Amino acid sequence: MGIFLIRNVATDKVFLGSALNLNGGINRHKFQLAAGSHPNRALQEDWKLLGEGNFAFEIIDQCEPPDNPALDSRVELEAMESMWLEQLKPYGDRGYNKRKLSREELLRMSDKSRT
Repeated sequence: MGIFLIRNVATDKVFLGSALNLNGGINRHKFQLAAGSHPNRALQEDWKLLGEGNFAFEIIDQCEPPDNPALDSRVELEAMESMWLEQLKPYGDRGYNKRKLSREELLRMSDKSRT
């Protein structure tokens, strides 16, 4: 399990993803992009415009799942992904990811919409 990037080598923009099975996760994204059905529209548009040859898939972090079956591997993977999102900030001009709002930010937005 681990963290991977889809890098647009023409612009250096990246999409950061995670998967419990890295090879399977990367293959899923490649298939979606090739089929024109990737859920990230900006990434899909650049893929269509620039072509597969302008994108690289890179594994940037990986670890073994916990030996204890009572431990949820997804929790560790989410922590890894959050750390890399914080470090790389692949948003806007730097990347294709959408910034996830914190619980506090969501509550503030909800409060403002009620006034």
